[in-house]
Amino acid sequence: MKLDKRHFLNYSILIPYLLLSILGLIIVYSTTSALAIQKGVSPFGMIRSQGIFFVLSLITILITYKVKLNVLKKKGFIGIFIIAETILLLLSRFITDTVNGAHGWLSFGGFSIQPAEYLKIIIVWYLALVFSKKQEEIQRYDYQALTHNQWLPRDLSDWRWMVLFLVAIVVIMPDLGNATILALTTLIMISASGIAYRWFSSLLAILVGGSTVLLYSIQLIGVERFSKIPVFGYVAKRFSAFYNPFNDLSDSGHQLANSYYAMSNGGWFGLGLGNSIEKQGYLPEAHTDFVFSIVIEELGFVGASLILALLFFLILRIILVGIRARDPFNSMMAIGIGGMLLTQTFINIGGISGLIPSTGVTFPFLSQGGNSLWVLSIAIALVLNIDASEKRALATQEAPSYEKPQKIQSYY
Repeated sequence: MKLDKRHFLNYSILIPYLLLSILGLIIVYSTTSALAIQKGVSPFGMIRSQGIFFVLSLITILITYKVKLNVLKKKGFIGIFIIAETILLLLSRFITDTVNGAHGWLSFGGFSIQPAEYLKIIIVWYLALVFSKKQEEIQRYDYQALTHNQWLPRDLSDWRWMVLFLVAIVVIMPDLGNATILALTTLIMISASGIAYRWFSSLLAILVGGSTVLLYSIQLIGVERFSKIPVFGYVAKRFSAFYNPFNDLSDSGHQLANSYYAMSNGGWFGLGLGNSIEKQGYLPEAHTDFVFSIVIEELGFVGASLILALLFFLILRIILVGIRARDPFNSMMAIGIGGMLLTQTFINIGGISGLIPSTGVTFPFLSQGGNSLWVLSIAIALVLNIDASEKRALATQEAPSYEKPQKIQSYY
């Protein structure tokens, strides 16, 4: 029997993805229908758009699942994507109007794309390719193999220049949420590349220490002075809300304060699906950045915890695929995708709960946003492809080999 990829489909990843995506459609309708009715428009507008992207995502998963992984290992192929992504990022930054205080959207007729969303997959893909080709050097020279024995990049082809350049474009949009996801995902992939654990500890300490110093510095300088820095004026409001949202309930603290009210209303078991109070105009962006606050309000702490458990199960299964993979590229891709999902979840939950400044990051699968759902679906498809390819290769290797017996010619 020919061993096809469909025989090795990982349902422990596919089923949670489908459940979260379908649940996301329900949550999108719940969080958008009330305001749509108040405005006199169709309550099915947002869910119709999200549904189209969900169908498109399923088609994309089917196509991506059949792609041969060797295609992704070609430098020229990823080079085309990096060039196209750079052009889209620059166009979205310099020729488009701001949306909620930031650039980042490109519209083509009735269709809009957010290039920063697609950059997350491209960065994971690029770093997986670079680090997988340095495995022998890493085993011999440790972290120095990634830096060519130079702390500063030697030339523009260095992977650090490439990542810094792409992330810098996202920063000046300003889109600090996606920039943070890119930076943390890069840190995770560096740590998983095979370098010694002490480097991960050092990098993590630098990151935590730098973030702490930054937050305290902004507090000492004052948010008003910080807001006068070009590009970051809108971001300053998020820091102001982080320090004390109740100081300015009518402006900077309005969103976070109402997020607290929504979570408080939910209690243990929630008000019931569709019965949220805060989504009726009190909590801005209730269907995107702060969708999980509405989930807690409607489904309660218990319901929200079950959703988080399902999402963390999916992330753990993805990371497990990376740990078990024998091909370095496959391993780095899966771990990078799992790290990206984990980072995005942490930043969103941290933002709506006030643990970190709000950054405008959507909650995976549940927030309204076709671009986000499509990117996540591509990521899931790549992991499914990696897992099936690894299992098929192992099965082919371990399968007994039989030689066809030759027919004995009779001379009698």
